[in-house]
Amino acid sequence: MTLICTVLQIYWLVILARMFLSWVRVTPGTPLASVSSVVFNLTEPVLGPLRRMIPPMRMGVTPIDLSPLVVLLALLILC
Repeated sequence: MTLICTVLQIYWLVILARMFLSWVRVTPGTPLASVSSVVFNLTEPVLGPLRRMIPPMRMGVTPIDLSPLVVLLALLILC
C-alpha cells in the first residue's frame, strides 16, 4: 500500500507542476520546454477526459480549468 501511495504522491506533484507551468510562458527549445512536454504527456491521459466532462469555470473573461483540482482532491482522498 505504501508503494501505491508514494506513486500517487509523486503524480500529485507532477499535476502541481503542470498547474504552475500553465502560468509560465514556455519558449520552445529550452530545457523548460522539455520538462513541460514530459509533464504534459504524463498528466494529459488523466486530465483530458476529465476536462471534457467538467466545463471550465468562468472568472470574468478567463476560463479556469477545474480538472487538475478534481484530480488532486481525488489523490488526497485515495492516500
